[in-house]
Amino acid sequence: MTLKLPKSILRSTAALLVAGVTALQPAAACTRALYVSDDGLVITGRSMDWAEDMHTNLWAFPKGIARDGAGGADTPKWTSKYGSLIAAGYDVGSADGMNEAGLVANLLYLAESDYGQPNGKPVLSISLWAQYVLDNFATVSEAVDELSKESFRVVAPKLPNGQGAQLHLAISDASGDSAIFEYIGGKLVIHHGKQYNVITNSPNFDQQLALNAYWKGIGGLTFLPGTNRAADRFARASFLIDAIPKKVDPAYITALPDQKFAYQAAASVLGVMRSVGVPLGITTPGQPNISSTLWRTVSDQTDKIYYFDSATSPNGFWVPLADLDLKEGAPVKKLTIAGGKVYSGNAADKFVATPAFTFLPSTGL
Repeated sequence: MTLKLPKSILRSTAALLVAGVTALQPAAACTRALYVSDDGLVITGRSMDWAEDMHTNLWAFPKGIARDGAGGADTPKWTSKYGSLIAAGYDVGSADGMNEAGLVANLLYLAESDYGQPNGKPVLSISLWAQYVLDNFATVSEAVDELSKESFRVVAPKLPNGQGAQLHLAISDASGDSAIFEYIGGKLVIHHGKQYNVITNSPNFDQQLALNAYWKGIGGLTFLPGTNRAADRFARASFLIDAIPKKVDPAYITALPDQKFAYQAAASVLGVMRSVGVPLGITTPGQPNISSTLWRTVSDQTDKIYYFDSATSPNGFWVPLADLDLKEGAPVKKLTIAGGKVYSGNAADKFVATPAFTFLPSTGL
């Protein structure tokens, strides 16, 4: 039997493929999805897809740390109001994390990023963009209000592998609020609202929303795109994050009747992130931005638990922020993941006091 699709669908599919091809740049890919249950449980999941080992480690930063934006003489300066747990890339910047107020920040690749020129404003290295948010804000609204003032300009130096740090920033809070920050054509574009619950990579977010509207019209139970392109991952994540249970289903917890729904929900979100992952070893010739998934995080923003799932380990683990000492004056601590370290269960007691890494300066290495 031959399946014949309507011409309108064929034309739209062709347009999607063209959009995907024209967006290709040498880099990497990621996916972020925000989940809110019927009773207000909030969980953010993300995958980190990258073309090489990022030597990722987890770091616990207590509140009260004095920082600057690594922008030289003219850079923002602040003291962290909130402690945070972050996943570092190359140990030169915060790529992902959650603070003790339940605010989550996720950096994802965006080839179209154009940060423009400082034009006399203070400079913030992109290695600190996510950390600045985690240090200073408890809610998305607070962050949007401050960042929309554009009191500084983000500068993207070369990463340790020589590639550019072309990134956009997604944040979410314990109320389920969400915002996406992108620099397009030198201008800061902010999408703020709970409806912005999924983001991937190219094209820019406006176009991602338009592409996803097409797939919603078809319906996820009829057909979902299955490639590892950003637009296809967006469509799958968008459908699946809305499809998983939003309230307790006894059929799934009969073995542990006293198990909290949060555990089931966290596992469900992790399942969504795994479903949009790219297995290790998968490469697309001529398209180095289509990369393997290295790790995934699931941030339970209601219970303040950070789950970590490595693609090179058979075990996942978690870190309750309540089990870390994030009080002012406490030491910075590190959980080494790089080099194939394997953990299981609650790993909070495995963190070791370690001098903090140096954030990548705006001028690069």
